[in-house]
Amino acid sequence: MVGRYRRGVLGSADERKGSIPSMGELGLNHFAPYLLNRVAARWNADMSEELKAFDMTTAKMRVLAILSVSSGLAINELSVYAVTEQSTMSRTLDSMEEQGLVTRTPRADDARVRETSITEKGLAAFNAVWPTMYERYSKMFEGVSEEEYQTLIALLHRILGNIRRNDL
Repeated sequence: MVGRYRRGVLGSADERKGSIPSMGELGLNHFAPYLLNRVAARWNADMSEELKAFDMTTAKMRVLAILSVSSGLAINELSVYAVTEQSTMSRTLDSMEEQGLVTRTPRADDARVRETSITEKGLAAFNAVWPTMYERYSKMFEGVSEEEYQTLIALLHRILGNIRRNDL
């Protein structure tokens, strides 16, 4: 046991010999999904407050952020990247299209699919929000070294790959 964290918690079933730790043994503060949720919830709450000054919602900010680096995405792709239900994404895109922030056009090889692209107005709106996002992002990682940050990013990618591969 290290602190409240039991060694071997992440071992294989053979290594655990059929036993798994209780939540009490592991503890919420050592349960990674709980910590990830807390970080994401805090980020979203803080950003939501900041975005009010820009008359923007978190969902719209996510869409603009995604489209600022990867335009021409279908609604299902945007939903995955923005971690949003497809029905919520549909309503968000309707509003954004009305505001002139995005355009949706039929995909060249499949007219049933509509690709969403950021407009100049949308890019300008994102560029106005980006300094605030970056400031929050920087504060979130104060005291974290570049090496620690790169390790975190690599681990998160590996975990995401595990989730995708194992359909968790």
